[in-house]
Amino acid sequence: MISNIRITVLFPISQSIPYSSAKLKESFATILNQSVPADDIVLLDHNDDASVAEELKTLGGEKDLACQIVRQSEGFLENLSLVLDKITTPYFLFLQTEAAPVFLRQSAMEQFRWSAMRNPGAGLFYSDYELTSPDGERKEVHLLSFHEGRVRDNMDFGRVFLVRNAALKNAGGISTKYKHGYLYDLRLKIASQADLVLISNRYAGSPYAVEETGKEHNVFDYLLSGKDIQLEMEQVFTDHLKRVNAYLPPGEYQTKVTYSAEEERKFRDSIATVIIPVNTRTDFIGTAIDSVQQQTTTNVEVIVVVNGGANDPTIDSVKAYLPGGGKYDPNLPPVRLIVHDINNIGLCLNSGLQKARGKYYVQLDPDDRLKPAAIEKLIEVFESDSHVGMVIGSYEVWQKEDDGRFFRREDMPVVTHDEWTEENGRNNLLRINGAGAPRSAHIKALQEMGWFSVNDIPYSRNYGEDYEMVLKISEQYRIGRVWEPIYEVVRHSGGTDHSIDNETVDRNDNAKDMMRLEALRRRKLLNQKA
Repeated sequence: MISNIRITVLFPISQSIPYSSAKLKESFATILNQSVPADDIVLLDHNDDASVAEELKTLGGEKDLACQIVRQSEGFLENLSLVLDKITTPYFLFLQTEAAPVFLRQSAMEQFRWSAMRNPGAGLFYSDYELTSPDGERKEVHLLSFHEGRVRDNMDFGRVFLVRNAALKNAGGISTKYKHGYLYDLRLKIASQADLVLISNRYAGSPYAVEETGKEHNVFDYLLSGKDIQLEMEQVFTDHLKRVNAYLPPGEYQTKVTYSAEEERKFRDSIATVIIPVNTRTDFIGTAIDSVQQQTTTNVEVIVVVNGGANDPTIDSVKAYLPGGGKYDPNLPPVRLIVHDINNIGLCLNSGLQKARGKYYVQLDPDDRLKPAAIEKLIEVFESDSHVGMVIGSYEVWQKEDDGRFFRREDMPVVTHDEWTEENGRNNLLRINGAGAPRSAHIKALQEMGWFSVNDIPYSRNYGEDYEMVLKISEQYRIGRVWEPIYEVVRHSGGTDHSIDNETVDRNDNAKDMMRLEALRRRKLLNQKA
């Protein structure tokens, strides 16, 4: 029976609670009012005011539930580690209450017990939850089921976790060295030993609610984390890759890109090919083309691949740059046009690569711009080392408002992706969603990697084909870097990343997590063969 699934509840009282003491008491009261009560309750008191924990302990006594107070005299993680070593129940339920109050439904622990009884080998249980804004609006938050590729440090696991104590101990216990990443470390450790089970919800079935201020999704969120947090998350993830034999040591598996003399002669007229996939971007495409034709390296070409069919108005904008057009100049880098009636970015890139005359492919989105020396600086890195299969630059974020204002986003630093270190960049890439821009690669290497995906990866849908390619090339070649800004990302109201709903965020995460899953499998095979 579920009464055999004994649970200790761990309730943290953080040093500085960012919400009212009344909310904290209300949160704690939901633990005391469970239909199947907890076997033990431990208050992890890290608050400067000891009376807060004493008051909660008194509330427990009124319900005939004894609460043990553990003062965090040695630091939160040190005491948490000691507490876990002393827990006598097979499971513990951890409420992550530092940032927002968590309210358990009355049947929450009973539901967790049933799942634990049905999945005795699982190591961690998490669930969908309800998000309540301060104005009372409620929203169901549906989480993603775990698999081996879910190694992002920003994956949402909710705020309540049921952990099988033995699984955590077998995985090495909780680390005391990761102040910010201890829960990330905990789940990756357990995942290497046991299953992680999601308790999902269709409607009104969430075991708990979280009350906090809603925040719109921002594709640049990961760039705004502090450097200390990023370094800590990197170390957590590096430890995990080594644990599962998917870590790629510095300098290993890096082959040379070689060309015959005959191949090199073909690149005299065009050393680089810039490919621009576009769909109905008449107001931006000209600026993108101009940024290529203004390059300090002149032996380049532009291939614009319109994927909106014969009636796409972008075609006329591009024809202006072709022979006979009003913007045509035979002294500038040539522009070529391909038209598809299928909106598939991978298809556009591959068809452009098939017709490319250049040695290197250079990425350019239709609403972005290359800085004048961009291609010159990319080529310098390629020519510095024949092991470099791809070069990734740095970029600025610009804003174009509907009223015509156009300005550099000063709130966004130059995006360098400095986690792309020589020693650990290709490992860190699996942890984060961004791969940097612009991306440039030997066209020969792209062919060897099997070309860009054409939405034939689950959930991709014109998303992540470039991320998958960076993963593949990083496993076989060195990734070069340009640290100064050579690219301008332009954000605007019509952009694909301007306003993203949760369904789209989940689909995008699903796509890249599938790519991560395949990358982990490839890396393990590489290490097994070594």
